[in-house]
Amino acid sequence: MLDAVVVGAGPNGLTAAVELARRGFSVAVFEARSTVGGGARTEELTLPGFRHDPCSAAHPLAINSPAFRALPLERYGLEWLHAELPMAHPFPDGTAAVLARTVGETAASFGPRDAGAYRRLIEPFLPKWDTLARDFMSLPLTALPRDPVTLARFGLAGLPPSTLLMRRFRDEPAKALFSGLVAHVMAPLGGLATSAVGLVFALAAHARGWPVARGGSQSLSDALTAYLRDLGGSVHTDYEVKRLDDLPPARAYVFDTSPTALARIAGFGSHYAGYRYGPGVFKVDYALDGPVPWTAKEARAAGTVQVGASSAEIGAALNAASRQGRAPDKPFLITVQPSVVDPTRAPAGKHVFWAYGHVPHGWTGDLTDTIERQLERFAPGFRDRVLARATAGPPELAARNANYVGGDIASGAASGLQLLLRPKLTLFPYRTPHPAVFICSSATPPGPGVHGMSGHNAAKAVWKRLRQI
Repeated sequence: MLDAVVVGAGPNGLTAAVELARRGFSVAVFEARSTVGGGARTEELTLPGFRHDPCSAAHPLAINSPAFRALPLERYGLEWLHAELPMAHPFPDGTAAVLARTVGETAASFGPRDAGAYRRLIEPFLPKWDTLARDFMSLPLTALPRDPVTLARFGLAGLPPSTLLMRRFRDEPAKALFSGLVAHVMAPLGGLATSAVGLVFALAAHARGWPVARGGSQSLSDALTAYLRDLGGSVHTDYEVKRLDDLPPARAYVFDTSPTALARIAGFGSHYAGYRYGPGVFKVDYALDGPVPWTAKEARAAGTVQVGASSAEIGAALNAASRQGRAPDKPFLITVQPSVVDPTRAPAGKHVFWAYGHVPHGWTGDLTDTIERQLERFAPGFRDRVLARATAGPPELAARNANYVGGDIASGAASGLQLLLRPKLTLFPYRTPHPAVFICSSATPPGPGVHGMSGHNAAKAVWKRLRQI
């Protein structure tokens, strides 16, 4: 009998398996797809030689993850590559605000009226970032805070809605960039704890950047898998689990799945009926004949580019998708251009690029033309560079990854109390109604993103049970 079986080979499932195997437990992972990765895969979606990331591509949370930093993943081929700028936020007039590695360069891009406000907001937390990240991403009840005073100060700054925090800024560059940071979790700007979302992304960039993995996000998943196998664990692909009886006997079962899927497989009935899924995304992967012709020079040097003309425009786009049930006319776009820093991703002189905008949950329309009209505002001539495109709306995203219910790549609405307490209002989120069954997906704290901390935290709950047995 195995000690633990993990269902789902996404970053959280693989991390949970690694953490258990490191402690001497026998572990097997079962994945429905033909390759491991979940939200961290790399595929040729458009043309031969163009290697795209179907979901996550830039990794500010992964490089800052306490779980990943404790693992020897670089020995297994993971290499982080950094663009000249972690992120840029261009405006239609050709100017841009930037999220640079240094606080000073970032503050300067906001202009003199907001530079001081940004410094006062960020600089108290940055020297203590590693401890803060560990405390923030380990909650609840998986580890005692190492610096409770700093964590409490961060809570005071982060719990209010971002609309309140942005009153510190007077001009649009700072407001728009910070609004874009909050929008990464697809939550309306006025939601609870949305300030914390923006702060985490900003601090992560200043601490270690927003890199891409050489060769694509698959490199991270492959490194975790290789390390797991060296520890004695096994990985089985093309293995769909429909009920617990499909799995071999084990003392614990750990699910890197949506709460909906777990309830169906384990027979939990309506246990997660109150769990809410959020808006979806519409994503386009591009094979380009050259770099994106951004008007703002800063955007040409950035790995990630946020596209939204103002904080008001960004807020309207989020509200349209999450509250009004319609696709926005001017979507806020998150875009990543990996080949700016990684030439292995495309043939010589060519580039890969992706962009996504927010749409209502389960939306079945086509946002391609709207996305490209928005890109043309900031990069005139963009369409002339397109060699091929691969589009994916909510139905296609859910078909690729069952955790993306209705196209929700956050695996659950990141708004209200559910941003902090998920998948249920409990201090033990990794446990389920069955004492031998656990959940470790992005539906558990600390929530969405490629960081492995949900798997790391869940593994602690699992090995406590295994020791008790």
